Amino acid sequence: MNRKKIELQVSSLVSSRAQAGAYALILNETDGERTLPIIIGNSEAQAIALELKGMTPPRPLTHELFASVLEALGVKLLRVLIYKVEEGVFYAYLYLRSGEMILRIDSRTSDAIALALRMGVSIFIYEDVLDAACIQPNFDELPQEKIEENAKKKSLHSLKEALQKAIETEDYEQAAHLRDQINQLKAS
Repeated sequence: MNRKKIELQVSSLVSSRAQAGAYALILNETDGERTLPIIIGNSEAQAIALELKGMTPPRPLTHELFASVLEALGVKLLRVLIYKVEEGVFYAYLYLRSGEMILRIDSRTSDAIALALRMGVSIFIYEDVLDAACIQPNFDELPQEKIEENAKKKSLHSLKEALQKAIETEDYEQAAHLRDQINQLKAS
């Protein structure tokens, strides 16, 4: 099956009101109106914020180090592809070229995006993944609270589905972990 890829661009990075210490990375469809919020951690948010502002820290961060190693080895980052979302977690690949060989490397989405920004390459997502996780209206037309509320609802729904599956398969340790995540999300 040949899945359609949609190009995304980083729109903004905002502090998440839904999760303490987390950030919402907002990506927009390049040729459309769909918006994709991704909750990321503090260190990835810092790396992305520095890239968005065109700032260079005095010492290389992990993403800068990795980019420098790739460049020193003559390996080119071709693109980033977000290929699935499962239980509110996004998955991405880095596509690299080393000589005539094309390599596909699994990556956390936040790391892949930070690296894509650092190396100036495009970020893509499969259209079915974007449809499953996007917010239809344009980001600029929605108040921040509404965007975070929508992201929280989607995440809560995914966690509840995963909890039900864990109970059905009698994976009670996973079920307890998911229950705690649901309670934490509801409390925030």
